[in-house]
Amino acid sequence: MPELPEVEVVRRGLERWVCGRTVAAVDVLHPRAIRRHLAGPGDFAAQLTGRRLGAARRRGKYLWLPLETDGPTGPDRAILAHLGMSGQLLVQPHEAPDEKHLRIRIRFADDAGTELRFVDQRTFGGLSLHDTVPGDPEGLPDVIAHIARDPLDPAFDEAAFHAALRRRRTTIKRALLDQSLISGVGNIYADEALWRSRLHYDRPTATLTRPRSAELLTHIREVMNEALAVGGTSFDSLYVNVNGESGYFDRSLDAYGREDEPCRRCGTAMRRRPWMNRSSYFCPRCQRPPRPSAAS
Repeated sequence: MPELPEVEVVRRGLERWVCGRTVAAVDVLHPRAIRRHLAGPGDFAAQLTGRRLGAARRRGKYLWLPLETDGPTGPDRAILAHLGMSGQLLVQPHEAPDEKHLRIRIRFADDAGTELRFVDQRTFGGLSLHDTVPGDPEGLPDVIAHIARDPLDPAFDEAAFHAALRRRRTTIKRALLDQSLISGVGNIYADEALWRSRLHYDRPTATLTRPRSAELLTHIREVMNEALAVGGTSFDSLYVNVNGESGYFDRSLDAYGREDEPCRRCGTAMRRRPWMNRSSYFCPRCQRPPRPSAAS
């Protein structure tokens, strides 16, 4: 699943090309793409048709488009996009050929000549409609109300984050991937931030001092902002922005995917270890594993 920088790149594209437009027609070409919308394809299309899309929003890895209303209470429903491993939201001209894995087409009532397409090769992602949290000005879908704010959010509470780390009996990488604690961080950017912080992925969270957790947050923000500046990380054609362009932060990765390559800091060969059905990449010299006594 794309991480915060990739989802933010898509959000910015939607904000530019889609927000404020009124839906004229919806074609669901594959029912699996709206399987999280339990009422089915017909209901999905009917509820969207005639509605105006609000400003694209994001919390961590989750992206949504509020449906605007004329009333004073704010958005009551929102389209939640779950990109999965290969989901793409593309803004295409009407005359552009259909993509091989096109799943949903949304056309608009204006004459701008473009439409929104959801393309998904592996069909793990999808779109769904949800009620929003009452009174939430951003139209946050209620199904993701439990997701924590992300480190690029101005409202992110650093003190609460540190306190939560100290309370939890877990390790630092597990904590970074816990979306109820801090959202938007996935395997790639966790490894990058931990390398920059010289922290081993199995370091117990209870051993982190306030300055160390603050330093880690600084590096998380740095690596995410650097990735944002170059369009995110694309290892293949499955992640692209709304114009179909890939990001190229993979050229700047210091840890992830660099097994046996020299550490950019000390020259030691980088290592990869299996970790929770994933891999962790680290420098055995710069990121020394915790002592058994500390881990216990």
